[in-house]
Amino acid sequence: MRPSWDQYFLKLAMLASERATCPRMHCGCVLVKHKHVLATGYNGSLPGLPHCEDVGCLIVDNHCIRTNHAEMNALMQAAKNGVSINGATAYVTNMPCTTCAKALIAAGIKRVVVFSDYHSTYAEMFFKDADVRLDRQAMPDKVITYDIDSFSSAKKFEKTDIES
Repeated sequence: MRPSWDQYFLKLAMLASERATCPRMHCGCVLVKHKHVLATGYNGSLPGLPHCEDVGCLIVDNHCIRTNHAEMNALMQAAKNGVSINGATAYVTNMPCTTCAKALIAAGIKRVVVFSDYHSTYAEMFFKDADVRLDRQAMPDKVITYDIDSFSSAKKFEKTDIES
């Protein structure tokens, strides 16, 4: 069955979260406007610096401060590439933390779609005060269905460049 646009973009956020490098939580964020992906992000260390999964988490006040959150990385990707996200929607695997919620609001995000909550956040309060629509959706199916054998115009490679 073909997913709705919201389910499609949430599933892309789930896929982005697979790149996360902090074992405490994997989070993904996809910024979308007019049904087009503008930027993506996942929680991970700053470029060129060690990852939690390699050297351990750096915990302060029960938060890992070695990583940037997915929302921040998506915002930075858009900024580095000169992409305006004003009026866009943020699809995030988890409810943003308070700091990320404020950054999304300041950047002009008008809608946030999530499928899970996050502890100790004032995101919902800030979204309400800033007239940012918050939509809680069901978690999308974790499986990507692609049955190559059922497509008459596709066939598997006999050999790939990199064998698994």
